[in-house]
Amino acid sequence: MSIEQLQPVSQQQANVYLPYTQQSKRNLLPYAIGLYQKSVLEGQRKIEGGENIPFVATWNVAVLPSDLTRCRVQFDGNAELNYEVMMASFEFVNFLIELMENYKRYRITDFSQNFYRKLLKLDD
Repeated sequence: MSIEQLQPVSQQQANVYLPYTQQSKRNLLPYAIGLYQKSVLEGQRKIEGGENIPFVATWNVAVLPSDLTRCRVQFDGNAELNYEVMMASFEFVNFLIELMENYKRYRITDFSQNFYRKLLKLDD
């Protein structure tokens, strides 16, 4: 399923996340939650000067924005390139909003630098 085929959730479902979402990003919130509820995403990590690396991200869907979401990302179908991160679901939904913004700009399904920093624990 591509980003363009995403169906937004109801405004009532999106309202739960409003306090956690910047005003400028709220128009994408119903779509980001729709993607979140799918619990899987295929994309490509953009590599400057090289070939993009395919990945599959999977996660559990939490009930409340403050509940934890565990996200696993596997690159290139390689079990040795498997990474996992836990965060509040509202934080993960915000990363999905960034992913959708990047898709609109670059036409590639890829997470933001900030997501990868968190995934690879570079800021710890």
